[in-house]
Amino acid sequence: MSIESHLVELTRRHRALEREIEGERNHPASNEIKLKELKRKKLHLKEEIEKIKQKTAA
Repeated sequence: MSIESHLVELTRRHRALEREIEGERNHPASNEIKLKELKRKKLHLKEEIEKIKQKTAA
């Protein structure tokens, strides 16, 4: 997998998590534990995306 396609895939997964988090927040009985886990995964993806962008910019 090329770096560009990997970056695209990570960005797609990040957006999907964003939508899932929003859906969970809008749910009347939202699960705080699930929200924290989703946010942690989203942050991990964001950090990975930033690392790749920094490496390719150098």
